[in-house]
Amino acid sequence: MNFAPHSSLREAEVNDTGCSGSIALEEWLRWGCVSPVPAMVNEIIRDLKLLENNIDAHMVFGGNGGKLQGDFKVQEDKKHREKYLALGDSDKKFQFFSARQIACRLLGSRGYLCQKCWLPMEDCMCSKVEPCSLWNGIRFWLYMHPKDFLRQNNTGKLLWQVFGVQAAILCLYGISEDEEIMWNAFKDAGKARVCCLYPNQNIAPKTAQDAFSSQSSADLECTHSLTNRDRPLNFVLIDGTWSNSAAMFRRLKEQAKFVWGEEDLPCISLAVGASAMHKLRPQPSWDHTCTAAAAIGVLAELQLLPEYSSYGLDKQAEAVEDALIVLLEALTARRLRMGRSITRKVRHSRNIC
Repeated sequence: MNFAPHSSLREAEVNDTGCSGSIALEEWLRWGCVSPVPAMVNEIIRDLKLLENNIDAHMVFGGNGGKLQGDFKVQEDKKHREKYLALGDSDKKFQFFSARQIACRLLGSRGYLCQKCWLPMEDCMCSKVEPCSLWNGIRFWLYMHPKDFLRQNNTGKLLWQVFGVQAAILCLYGISEDEEIMWNAFKDAGKARVCCLYPNQNIAPKTAQDAFSSQSSADLECTHSLTNRDRPLNFVLIDGTWSNSAAMFRRLKEQAKFVWGEEDLPCISLAVGASAMHKLRPQPSWDHTCTAAAAIGVLAELQLLPEYSSYGLDKQAEAVEDALIVLLEALTARRLRMGRSITRKVRHSRNIC
């Protein structure tokens, strides 16, 4: 078998509970999650463990992203395709796809990645990240694609490293337990206090200043409500590749229609330039940016508005920017140590997180 030259093969560590493997709640929360352990994720892990016992072969993972390798992969591919095809409901198929991605990434990352910064243990950057309190009138939601979960160069994870998991909440796309928590919060807050940082092409682009400057009585009412500690403004950050983001945004709009009767989810576009990660990670163009830089952008734009200028949002933006530089330095040092190029490659794949 030919593996990537810098891949490290590793066997999965599956904790036994009786005769089956599972992810304990304590472990799930350490990866940055806030929901109960998804039932389908644990079901898939139990199926993987059962297959491992039946064919007398160990689960082996290699490279980044928790990818199965070797003979076990061949057998597991057959099993999971059979199960996928047997699911008649398209939404169940979608949830199964998401849960399988997450299950494999969890098992392939055990004992290899730091559970907080998602970098290999020898490159852990946690001691260099300075925590900072986010103003309680704002809450970030990291709506993350399963393929970006535990990804080493993901920047969305920096937000809960800096602000904490209750101020920047991880919601995994296609995981019903996570999406339920997020939409319950949105229903409680009301549509006026939910905003997606995404360039919605169906409506005229709106900046943060357009959306939140108090130039009308309606805006003033919204601003007043934002001072309520229990009803923060909820910003959704779509954390996935540009090619995946369209499907993720569609799912958000479908749920918005179900909850509020209309699918036009309030969106804002940010006037941000290239982030520090452009030095290392490809983007479709220089006017696209990473997830952490999008959060920095909205904080910086709100800081310019008089009604938000006293909340120290500029300092909070600086804290995320400092963490982004720490991540860039850690990834660069790892690549140099492994003899890999640190030159930004030009690719056709489009990546935003």
